[in-house]
Amino acid sequence: MDGPRITTAIPQRRYQIGEYVATVLGEIESPDPPNYRYILAAVKEGDAQPSLYVTAERRRRGDFDYRLRLIMEGLSDTMAESDDFGELDAFCETALKVVRKALRLGDEEAMLL
Repeated sequence: MDGPRITTAIPQRRYQIGEYVATVLGEIESPDPPNYRYILAAVKEGDAQPSLYVTAERRRRGDFDYRLRLIMEGLSDTMAESDDFGELDAFCETALKVVRKALRLGDEEAMLL
């Protein structure tokens, strides 16, 4: 899977959700064209690479400042658009919902680590 290329980033939060650890990164430097505000990387316990990414990307034009995108094997899709995704709490809340649905985790609660 081709995920975001990250030169530098600062971890903001970590969550345990089922058998996955989700790390939220901020202050991201990347050579990729999207300008990332936040990236959530979900890694299954025992795996070296993330199973999926959820990104908040600044938009250059459009009705909203940010788009939320899901990136996983064989899929790269915009899930939502909102000005709120530039704020950490709003991003985490929505991104964790996307993770639960994409990984079929049902009602698994995300525990802040």
